[in-house]
Amino acid sequence: MTTISIIGSGNMATAIGTRAAKHGHTIELMSRNTAKAQALADQIGNGATVGTFGARPAGDIVIVAVLYTGAVEVVAHYGDALAGKILVDITNPFNADVSGLVTTAGNSVSQQIAAAAPEGAHVVKAFNSIFRGVLAEDKPLDVFFAGDSAEAKTRVAAFLESLDMRPLDAGGLEMAYVLEWAGILLVGLARNGAGFDIALGAEVL
Repeated sequence: MTTISIIGSGNMATAIGTRAAKHGHTIELMSRNTAKAQALADQIGNGATVGTFGARPAGDIVIVAVLYTGAVEVVAHYGDALAGKILVDITNPFNADVSGLVTTAGNSVSQQIAAAAPEGAHVVKAFNSIFRGVLAEDKPLDVFFAGDSAEAKTRVAAFLESLDMRPLDAGGLEMAYVLEWAGILLVGLARNGAGFDIALGAEVL
């Protein structure tokens, strides 16, 4: 398949990296904590490697799997190393009690990342409305995504399909704010009886 670079070494990096490796992709992990990244690479196996934090990622698709509070700073830190890359923003900018967002319409984390990214980089919002445990089960799932570049969205959709997931295009990057609220919706459903083993999806009638 392809090389997928993941910036981060936490729970979502683990879930996405493990699932992608199972489906034939080579994973490159990039983290400030090199030891943690190496441990995760060893855990994922299948030829997973550790790249240098801040260096140019090997993969054309770069998953920004860090907390929303650091996502923009990380992209700014990488700078021109991300030129021409597709940046997948998976963040959820929840407030302290997960009752709302700290972002506003027109100023989603994805749009902030796009403003900080170098020329030629394209941002796609995806994965944020899926619980990591559900993602790790490796079952078929629907994935809502949004972005301004048709080419970038086509590439991300193909990647999602390779993971046995159905990509559902929500529109341009302005819809990233709506997807951030979809994350709140998912948590609300989980907390109020549905449980944390559910997933959002769409059905064609």
